[in-house]
Amino acid sequence: MKPGIHPEYRPVVFRDKVGELTFLTRSTATSARTIEWEDGNTYPLIDVEISSASHPFYTGNARVMDTAGRVERFQRRYGLTAARAE
Repeated sequence: MKPGIHPEYRPVVFRDKVGELTFLTRSTATSARTIEWEDGNTYPLIDVEISSASHPFYTGNARVMDTAGRVERFQRRYGLTAARAE
């Protein structure tokens, strides 16, 4: 890697405010806010809107769309009839 052109890659704490999940990982993201972690060190803190703790796909709250019913409804409204198809 060329020196001086890459952002600093360091430990950062991400916090999901909705899901109450906080985890320490490495990132190039920056923040002026800090938090003291369990190991006693202080790390930059980045608040996120959604993570695996609050995303409907991971929590099991995802809604399943009825695509077959939607296609049939479209065909009834705008689809070709037998007379027009010939």
